[in-house]
Amino acid sequence: LLGGSQTYLSGKAELETGLLEASERLSASGKTPLFFAKEEDGNAVQVLGLIAVADTIRSDSAAAVRLLKEMGIRTVMVTGDNERTAQAIGAQAGVDRVIASVLPEGKADVIKSLGAEGKTMMVGDGINDAPALTSADVGFAIGAGSDIAIDAADVVVMKSRLMDVAEAIRLSRAVIRNIHENLFWAFIYNIIGIPLAAGAYIHAFGWSMNPMFGAAAMSLSSFFVVTNALRLNFFRMQGEDGHPLQEKQTTEPDAGTAPKQTIFYHQEEKTMTTRTMKIEGMMCGHCEARVKKALEALPGVESAEVSHEKGEALVHLSGQESDEALKKAVEEQDYIVKEIR
Repeated sequence: LLGGSQTYLSGKAELETGLLEASERLSASGKTPLFFAKEEDGNAVQVLGLIAVADTIRSDSAAAVRLLKEMGIRTVMVTGDNERTAQAIGAQAGVDRVIASVLPEGKADVIKSLGAEGKTMMVGDGINDAPALTSADVGFAIGAGSDIAIDAADVVVMKSRLMDVAEAIRLSRAVIRNIHENLFWAFIYNIIGIPLAAGAYIHAFGWSMNPMFGAAAMSLSSFFVVTNALRLNFFRMQGEDGHPLQEKQTTEPDAGTAPKQTIFYHQEEKTMTTRTMKIEGMMCGHCEARVKKALEALPGVESAEVSHEKGEALVHLSGQESDEALKKAVEEQDYIVKEIR
């Protein structure tokens, strides 16, 4: 049996026009057609037909691509699918450019060529993506991907949400912006404050500062820098709709607005009874386990507590189970039942 793409199988057998037309239609709808044939006597190959497979686009892909574009990032989809299938999927995701029919070893070359246009970031989750992840300036691995891809990446997104890639970039930009703010204000603060505290402005402007106020001002400098950095705690991730994700509410709905629902639940009341069995022949914990397993295998036995030290078993019954059945279950394990009460 032979199977593969149109390019592969067309070199081994003549494909009918109907199959080729069906392949074009399936490719245009974002599916990958796979042709199958079987080898007959000699070198003849009989074409059996084709099936189509398709990867479901991630639910948040379009929203993630849209957010990346809003941040000024150009998106390129690199795939091994044929051109028509790749273009259909790329249109659904809204990417800027599609590079199709790329072999696994060719993805790294594509990243290197894109690197001539600017900084590159590769997002992948498969083994074939590992070389490209290492070739990019920054490699993002999806947490649900292969271990090889995760090891090759610089950043690992713990969830399988493509939106988290865009959010990681937003967070990194917020951190860099915060660092720049702290450096700027600390630099300006020290440029003015240190000469003032040292008395450098006394002769020029008549400005002076009490050393105690200078020490307090330096402490306030650290306070402002730390406070500004803590503003990152207010960073909120966005959902697929572009709005900040809201924490799940754990409060109960208002009694006046909550829909009324009546649930009838009936549970059959069980009458529990207990039997005490005196057993000879148990020597260790293994013996206890054998007796316990044998007793609890009976339909009417809820549970059994067995002790080889006391030489007894407490059997909790939820149904009708005769003493003879209990005795038989234990004696089949080669132990002797002396008494049941």
